[in-house]
Amino acid sequence: MAIAAMIIGYLAGSIPFGLLVGKAWANVDVRDYGSGNIGVSNVYRTLGTWPSLIVLLLDAGKGALPVVLARYVFELEPTFVLLAGVAAIAGHNWPVYLRFKGGKGVATTAGVLISLSPLVALILFCIWVVTLAVSRYISVSSMIAAVALPILFFLLGFPAPYLGLAILVSFFTIFRHVPNIQRLIAGTEYKFGQKGDKK
Repeated sequence: MAIAAMIIGYLAGSIPFGLLVGKAWANVDVRDYGSGNIGVSNVYRTLGTWPSLIVLLLDAGKGALPVVLARYVFELEPTFVLLAGVAAIAGHNWPVYLRFKGGKGVATTAGVLISLSPLVALILFCIWVVTLAVSRYISVSSMIAAVALPILFFLLGFPAPYLGLAILVSFFTIFRHVPNIQRLIAGTEYKFGQKGDKK
C-alpha cells in the first residue's frame, strides 16, 4: 500500500492544473507567458486573480489528497505518509504528463503541510505574506518560507522523518527557483502584480 500511495501521490501531483485552467479559462497556454511556469504565480500574472485562486486550490488539493489517503485510508506509518506527500510535490515539479517540465511546487507543498500540520502551514503563510509585503517578489517569499520550514520543524520538536521531509522540500523549492535567483541577480524578476509578457 505504501508504493500505491506514492504512485497516487506522484500521478496526482503531476496533473498540470495551471495549464488546464489557462486553457479552459482563456484558451491560453501559460507556458507562453511570463516565467513560462505552470504554477500559481505565473497564472496570476498571466490571467489574473480568479484563475490563480482556482489553481492555488487545485494545486494545494493535489498535495493534501495523497497525504490524507495514506494516513486515513491506507493507515500507513508516518514515514510513508510523508513519502506520499513528497511524491505529490515531485509530481508537480517533474510531471510525467508534461515530459517532466513542471512548476516549483510551492502550492502543492502548502497542501501537504496543511494536511500534516496546520500550525506549521499557518506560520509559514505568515512568513510568506510578510516577506512578500517587504520584497514584492513572490519567488523571494517562497524561498524564505522554504528555508524556514526545516527550522520550524526542528524548533517545534517534530520527529526525524518530518525534519528529513522538510530539508528535502526546502532543497526542492530552492532548486526549482534557480531561474528566479538568476533573474533577481539580473534585475529582471517579476514583482507581485506585474503582468507577464508573451515569450
